[in-house]
Amino acid sequence: MSDLRCFHVAQDGRVSGFATAAAALEARAAGGYVWIDLVNPTRDDLLALAGPFGLHPLAIEDCLDDQQVPKIEDFPGNTFVLVNRHHFSDGTLHIEEVDFFIGQGFLLTVSAHAEAHGAQARLDEAIRIDQAAVGKGPDFLLHVILDHIVDGKLIAIEALQDDLDAAEEVALRKGSAAFDPSGLLELRRSLLAIRKSLFHEREILIKICRRDSPFISEASIFRFRDIYDHLVKFVEIIEVCRELISSLLEIHLSLVNNELARLGNRTNQVVRRLTFITTIFMPLSFFAGIGGMSEWSMMTGPENWRVAYPAFLAGMAVVGLISYFILKWLDRRGTGQER
Repeated sequence: MSDLRCFHVAQDGRVSGFATAAAALEARAAGGYVWIDLVNPTRDDLLALAGPFGLHPLAIEDCLDDQQVPKIEDFPGNTFVLVNRHHFSDGTLHIEEVDFFIGQGFLLTVSAHAEAHGAQARLDEAIRIDQAAVGKGPDFLLHVILDHIVDGKLIAIEALQDDLDAAEEVALRKGSAAFDPSGLLELRRSLLAIRKSLFHEREILIKICRRDSPFISEASIFRFRDIYDHLVKFVEIIEVCRELISSLLEIHLSLVNNELARLGNRTNQVVRRLTFITTIFMPLSFFAGIGGMSEWSMMTGPENWRVAYPAFLAGMAVVGLISYFILKWLDRRGTGQER
């Protein structure tokens, strides 16, 4: 459901609320300017304001499309600015579009779901704190709102950093078994989304500081430069976080490879031991096969079985011991050469 708030801002910074935009425009005759705040508007709501404030149809379409990238465009009678508000909670990044129309004696803001994360209440508080500056003109109010949005970006980035630090702690202390790379990939997607927004918003601030818009006064430029500096710092933080995510993924892959190599070595040891035992019993099986038939009795004589069979067993024991010691010596020799 849409929410329309209409204000008249006096030259001393006092903000007065009105029921309709027409009433706020009438109050502007005594000085000051008008601020119209639209939350989750419909097309009819925007078309109703198109006449009094000269809103371009293309800009109205951008307000209704939440997939637009941040940008700034000049139209006859006003300048259109589109930025993104970010909020990060429960491992999910929420991106909301905020649109501005600034012209001679008015500022129109359009946003969606501003109450979802308490953004509207914090914005009103920021305006009350900087009331003296707000009374200087709509460009100063635009700075206050943009600065509030940029502060929200920092809160979202810090929340992302906290989740990234937690993932790093798990990867380094608990190993690959407890580490979930899918969460890290989701963090990287969130960082890329913020980085994309910051890239375009820096361009917006460059154009504002260059005074490409005739509705931004020279007196307010230094305030927008401060916002630009913040955005540059945020981009650097995002790049550091991206590098950290890449490092964590490499560490995870190294830990997995080490675990697989350890399992492979253990398998090789078991196979070597089984091969060792099989090699020892091969000659014994051969002699046992001969001793279990009549050939041995025919060679020694059936009447000599009391001596022949104990001798045969003793021979098998000797052969087994000799095979055992020879294989052990070969095993130690092979291990030493590998080292």
